[in-house]
Amino acid sequence: MSMKPSILSLDLQQLGRQFDNLQGRHPGLWPALPRATLLVGVFLGVLLLAFLLQWGGQLEELSSLESREKTLKRDYADKLISAINVETLRKQKSVVSTHVAQLQRQLPSKAEMDALLSDINQAGHARGLQFELFKPGNMVLRDFYAELPITIRLVGPYHDLGGFASDVSNLARIVTLNNLILQTSDKPGQLTLDATAKTFRYLDLEEVERTRKAQAKSAPGAK
Repeated sequence: MSMKPSILSLDLQQLGRQFDNLQGRHPGLWPALPRATLLVGVFLGVLLLAFLLQWGGQLEELSSLESREKTLKRDYADKLISAINVETLRKQKSVVSTHVAQLQRQLPSKAEMDALLSDINQAGHARGLQFELFKPGNMVLRDFYAELPITIRLVGPYHDLGGFASDVSNLARIVTLNNLILQTSDKPGQLTLDATAKTFRYLDLEEVERTRKAQAKSAPGAK
């Protein structure tokens, strides 16, 4: 048992002696272990140099391409889902377009506004109601439509006032009654209805463009 450490020490000493007196000698004349060590060192040096000069850039490019591949795969999957559902989406678009067209037809044009105001007035007179106030306000421009508020005050029986509200809601064009205040009148059996009727019209292309420019100028940070 005591001989093993001494044998191991002897082997290490013999290996170490192979590295003695190498200076000035041709590497081809070196002992086996120094030659092998030199070859391994040269090999590792060549690998390191190749990595720094060539492989490093290629590995970065490969990593970038792999990332782009993942992105393209996700995009492909999303487009594939859209392609599968394209017929359903087309039907939905058609339904929405039809609905929008129907709503747009309910909005009067600029030329039809006077006729609509006359229709609201006529709805009250048809019920035998008395207009004490019918005052159109200032037009309020939105993105694609304009809103016209009309302050009205009507006097008449309760059921006729209710019928007027129903008639207005059934007009061919959109009209809403807002801020309703119903109170007794000085006239026996009569009530007074104060309300704001709002009607809407769509803007033509010139008005839409003018509205967008005005909004852009008034936006925070606009010069």
